[in-house]
Amino acid sequence: MQPSFELRVLRYFVTVAEELHFGRAATRLHIAQPSLSVQIRNLERSLDTPLLNRTSRGVTLTPAGEVLLVHARDLLAAAEAAASLTRQAAREPGRKLVVGFQANAAAELTRAVLEAYRHSNPAVQVEMRSYPFSDPTAGLADGSADVAFVRPPLPQFKDLQMATLFTEPRVLAVSEASELATRSSVRVEELLEEPFIARNAPDLWRDFWLATDARHNHSPVIGSEVSTVDECFEAILSQQGVAFTQASTQRFYSRPGLAFVPVADLTPSTVSVAWRQDNEHWAARAFVETAQLTALSTPLPRTTHTI
Repeated sequence: MQPSFELRVLRYFVTVAEELHFGRAATRLHIAQPSLSVQIRNLERSLDTPLLNRTSRGVTLTPAGEVLLVHARDLLAAAEAAASLTRQAAREPGRKLVVGFQANAAAELTRAVLEAYRHSNPAVQVEMRSYPFSDPTAGLADGSADVAFVRPPLPQFKDLQMATLFTEPRVLAVSEASELATRSSVRVEELLEEPFIARNAPDLWRDFWLATDARHNHSPVIGSEVSTVDECFEAILSQQGVAFTQASTQRFYSRPGLAFVPVADLTPSTVSVAWRQDNEHWAARAFVETAQLTALSTPLPRTTHTI
C-alpha cells in the first residue's frame, strides 16, 4: 500500500507526538478524540508500521514514529513557507526567475519542481538556463541565475546558500568497446592507469569528478578535457578515456555505444538547490521552498545498470 502523507494528517500526528496524549492533542486541534485516533490509525495502516505505543500509562513514540516526526515537521514547515511565499507572489505578479542548471539538472525531480512552482506561481516567468562545466555554480557566482540546481562541492563565494534535495551514486561511463563495460562493478583502485575525461572546471569540482580523494595520491591520467556533457560522451565514445558521472545520467543520456558501470567504493553525488542569500526576492525563495517540499514528497526511480 502506498503511504499517505496528507498535510492535515501529518499535523495531527505531530500534535499527538508533542503532547503524547490523545486528549490534549485533540483539544489543541479542535477535533474529537475518537476522530483523531482513527486518523492516526489510518496513517499507521498506510505506512504498515506502528508509530505510537499506546499503554494505560500513556503514549510514546516507536522508533518509526521518531523518524516520521522529524520528516513530518520538515514537510509542514516547508508547506507553510510555500504558502506564505505564494501569498506574497499574489501581491507582486510579473516576475522573471532564472533557474541555472547543468546536464540533467535534478534528474526527474526537475520536472516535478517546475510543475509545482508554476502551479503555485503562475505569474512568474521561469527560464531554465544551462551552464558549462566551467561554472559549477550554474550562474549564481556571477548573478546571472536567481536559483540553481547544483552538485557540490562548489567553489565558495559570499552569500552562497544550498539545501540538499537528494543523493545518488556516481558510476563509471565507458565505451562498450572497453573491457570495463563487461564488468558488474569496479573499484577506483582498478582504474588508476585508465585515462579519464576531465572537466574544464574549477579544481575543487574537477577533482571531485576525477575522484582524486579516492586515488591514494595517484594522479589521474587525463585522456581529454571537455566543457560540456555532450563533449564528454563524444570523448568516451572515441575511446579517449572514461569518466565518473551521476547514476541518473544513464536515464537521460544513454546512447548507442555507451555503458555505465557501478563503482563499489565511491561516495555519492549530492543534488542541491542553491541560491544567493543576498537575493531576497520572494520568487527565488519560493522556488527554494517548493524544491525542498517536492523533494520530500517525490520518489525518484531506481537506477538500473545495463551493459
